[in-house]
Amino acid sequence: MIAWLQGITLVWMLVECAVSLYGAISAHSPALLAFGADSFVELLSATVVLLAIVPSFPLTKDRAARLAGILLFVLAGVVALVAILSLLYRVKAETSCSGIVITLLALAVMPTLAWAKRRTARRTNNRALAADAVQSATCAYLAAITVVVLAINAVWHVHWVDSAAAILALPILIVEGRRALRGESCGCC
Repeated sequence: MIAWLQGITLVWMLVECAVSLYGAISAHSPALLAFGADSFVELLSATVVLLAIVPSFPLTKDRAARLAGILLFVLAGVVALVAILSLLYRVKAETSCSGIVITLLALAVMPTLAWAKRRTARRTNNRALAADAVQSATCAYLAAITVVVLAINAVWHVHWVDSAAAILALPILIVEGRRALRGESCGCC
């Protein structure tokens, strides 16, 4: 069951990450960059959980968690820099139809995956899967923020709202980074 859940997660996160980052680049959207960055980290997290069930793979869960934490801090720095520069230079994010579609889909897919992972983690007492469930839930939260911002930008073309949303997403990336560095997971197991 864990392999099946993580396989679905890997496929979805690869699509979500690619579409989000493409949309971020083509639309100059810091909010989509933050969402795509989180998607990339969740892709790594799902890979680690999947590799953790392969007994012969040499990557420890602690080392993988630390790497994911470091990567989250790097990505948070990139998102902050892009958002601040976009505000300073009054960069207007363009409407990203692909960004709106992928974040709407994430609002359906990610809570479902988080629920299934949490349930399986409880049954199997797998803390790595429980932590991955938290990341899936966080991804859904970021998707909600992102889709609202993309809709506001598409309808009213408010230049600063996209960058402001990316800045509001930074605490989530930082908290996730701290948890990963400490090797913490949620208390749901």
